[in-house]
Amino acid sequence: MDFPFDTLRRWPDIDTDDLVAVDAADRLILDESVTLRADVAATDLVVIGDAFGALALAGAAALPDGTIRVHQDTLAGERALAANAARLDLTDRVRSLPLDRALVEGARVVLLRLPRSLEELRDVAALIAAHAASDVVVVAGGRLKHMTVTMNDVLAEHFGRLDVSHARQKSRVLLARDPHDGRDPAPRHAEHDGIVVCAYGGAFAGTGIDIGTRFLLDHLPDELPADGHVVDLACGTGVVATWLALRHPERAVYASDHSSIAVASARATADANGVGDRVEVVRDEGLGALPDASAAFIALNPPFHSGPAVHTGLATPLFLDAARALRPGGELWTVWNSALQYRGELERLVGPTRQVARNRKFTVTVSTRR
Repeated sequence: MDFPFDTLRRWPDIDTDDLVAVDAADRLILDESVTLRADVAATDLVVIGDAFGALALAGAAALPDGTIRVHQDTLAGERALAANAARLDLTDRVRSLPLDRALVEGARVVLLRLPRSLEELRDVAALIAAHAASDVVVVAGGRLKHMTVTMNDVLAEHFGRLDVSHARQKSRVLLARDPHDGRDPAPRHAEHDGIVVCAYGGAFAGTGIDIGTRFLLDHLPDELPADGHVVDLACGTGVVATWLALRHPERAVYASDHSSIAVASARATADANGVGDRVEVVRDEGLGALPDASAAFIALNPPFHSGPAVHTGLATPLFLDAARALRPGGELWTVWNSALQYRGELERLVGPTRQVARNRKFTVTVSTRR
């Protein structure tokens, strides 16, 4: 029986007619792995990087019983998988896990959506090689426009045999066998202007500091509002959270991000700079774990990518959640690409907004909660 791909939804991620929950690369991965998957139990099948559940749920539906282990970097991806599993009555057939030994231990088949970051691919490949079964086969696929020959070289660092499928519908699959030289992922480090930045593979900007964040740091206030949480929203590698903790040793900082890679990186960054005891980093969509009107200060560099797709609507839920979490008189400091013209939206959703700084590319504003 054919799997009902048309029932899958992206929710709670951006869900519009021009963005899909399953694509040609997902279908090719499943087709190229049919024989491999038929020869293993569900407990020996692992799925990594599944955007919204197409790989895991189709894999589960094709097997008579058992639970498939799944890792997705974003919390939205996990929630989409859970919602789609419930819709298809497959909730007990998939289990979300962190990217660690327990995810891949003993795995014989791994379905992998190739990440765009080579360092992320390197971390994933090394982890599989370290802990999967010796006869594991990794079926790694993606869209041709996001694939490079260097991905073959990265997989070859940890697998002795690599086969390449024919292209289909602008997608391709790489099949990796014979694992060797495995290791557990560890963060990379680099120092910038007195701050050590730590990043696991796939973290935005890696061990660097992106130019938007640098512009925001240059203009954050010397004094912070009192009586409430100090927050780094969509914290990435935790540069802003660590910067705030270093410059305000009397304050604790709360940082959140929906990406497990970002959360692990931010914790490592805080620890490397000696402020891990004052920086709490959580994996959350926005600030869902913070009570209403509990924050005095929020810093935000909002993302505008949902996977490879550019979508400016990603900032709106963050603005709304910042407004909910801020106490009256609390401040939201935001850096944004000037072309996005967020000021009107910030005025409407948060409160009076003034421009603090602007250069050829970025604008920094402060919005005061009504």
